[in-house]
Amino acid sequence: MTITKMSVGPMDNNTYLLVCRTTGDALLIDAAADADRIADLLGAGADRPRLRSIVTTHRHQDHWQALGAIAGQTGANLYAGAEDAGELPVPTDVPLEQGDTVPLGDSSLEVVKLRGHTPGSVALLYRDPGGDPHLFTGDSLFPGGPGRTTSPADFGSLMDDLESRVFDVLPDTTWVYPGHGDDTTVGRERPHLTEWRARGW
Repeated sequence: MTITKMSVGPMDNNTYLLVCRTTGDALLIDAAADADRIADLLGAGADRPRLRSIVTTHRHQDHWQALGAIAGQTGANLYAGAEDAGELPVPTDVPLEQGDTVPLGDSSLEVVKLRGHTPGSVALLYRDPGGDPHLFTGDSLFPGGPGRTTSPADFGSLMDDLESRVFDVLPDTTWVYPGHGDDTTVGRERPHLTEWRARGW
């Protein structure tokens, strides 16, 4: 597949367009803002990718400002974590749980729930059969630490999920694509897990 990253909106949210090279089907992660720019990214010609799915990584408003517009233009199926789906401005077609998959052309992405930033935060994992894994983490993991949480319980939940569902099972070469800012890798962040636990954020 191809992966295109674009920064949109006043909070510099990352939106990701994934396109299956074989079928031309596409998946959008976080229709965060700037619906016109996202539409331009999708293109207008006969050979443009067909947007089949939009995944919203979590309920916070800066991650879905363009969701209604892009969904209305494309008729894409809408996916979100089950606990966050009710907070979105348009109905979710498929509420996601840990271990679910989201189809993309002739492959699929695995759903990894990372609870803590919000109750229904999800990441998407693509296991490239010819290369390294790719993990789209929303606001649950950034270069330098986990996403913001509002209580010690939420922080503990997010750290537990990050350790058991990301760092314990994915190789250091896994590329991490967050909801804002620069990319990173599992290997770059792994040495700091104890430090994150100790500082509490």
